[in-house]
Amino acid sequence: MAQLAVGVIGVGRLGSIHAEIYRGLRGVRLAGVCDIDPAKAEAISRRTGATAYTNYRRLLPHVQAVSIAVPTTLHYPIAAACLQRGIHALIEKPITDRVAHADRLLALARRHRLVLQVGHVERFNPAVRLMRRIARRPRFIEVHRLGPYPYRSTDISVVLDLMIHDIDIVRALVGAPLRRLDAVGVRVLSDSEDIANARLVFANGAVANLTASRVTTETLRKIRVFQSNTYLSLDYAARRLAIYQLDGRRIRHREVKVDGQQPLQAELAAFISAVRSQRPSVGPAEEARDALAIAKQIETQIRRPSPVARRPSRNTHRANGQTQAAKHERRTTNDATSLAH
Repeated sequence: MAQLAVGVIGVGRLGSIHAEIYRGLRGVRLAGVCDIDPAKAEAISRRTGATAYTNYRRLLPHVQAVSIAVPTTLHYPIAAACLQRGIHALIEKPITDRVAHADRLLALARRHRLVLQVGHVERFNPAVRLMRRIARRPRFIEVHRLGPYPYRSTDISVVLDLMIHDIDIVRALVGAPLRRLDAVGVRVLSDSEDIANARLVFANGAVANLTASRVTTETLRKIRVFQSNTYLSLDYAARRLAIYQLDGRRIRHREVKVDGQQPLQAELAAFISAVRSQRPSVGPAEEARDALAIAKQIETQIRRPSPVARRPSRNTHRANGQTQAAKHERRTTNDATSLAH
């Protein structure tokens, strides 16, 4: 098997893990790693034996495929440059920060017949795969993805940083178009939303309630799915699925601890397999684009200014004052009468 030359652009916390995994994959040669911080690039270079770069354009002539793990606002220009040069790309989620940019990347991947994959790693969680086989017609879904402040990905909101994982999974479970949504969110420690809640209603009547926070002390990643005769509760991190099913007049309960390949390793192996088979991976990338579209709708609704109350006229003030005075007079009279008795 000829070795596939692969590179990683952006070797922060997640990109460095990509580099380590690629180094251990059969038939893969980690040709280079790139980061604008020379110290980071050199550190990963020493650990993996890959050539270090600080300019990604100098890396591109030496690779056939790349992982892109840079800040979200840089996903589009870097991925576009890779695809235009004929290089397959795996972009960490979200695909981009703009739906129009995602559409352009999809068009480039089709035109050049390249694999474009997006890092929605929960799709490769073996417990999620088991849940998807059981959850055939969900009616209500509740998701909590909470964690402490990460000091990274603060260039985007918690909706694009965390909630988008669950938007993608919920869309796959429901299998119907979104009909409407309601959302709220607040900024706490960063310049964009750090905690958000969204209620999604789908065309088939299914409802999903999603909460994401990056300002909680506890770490919680759970999804609960309710359908006819069945309730499922999945702990993403522990990969433990609790199954409650109605059997006649009894509720049977069992818990399954799902072992298997680590999700990120499975994701990168699937990417390499797609590149080797020359099977363009546009389908999943289109789903990542649709998840982004919903995430952007959620952000828009959160940021929509609330209607400004009309300023009351002077007459309204006077009438209100007279009403309040009358109420006060009646209350004083009543209190005095009560005391007299």
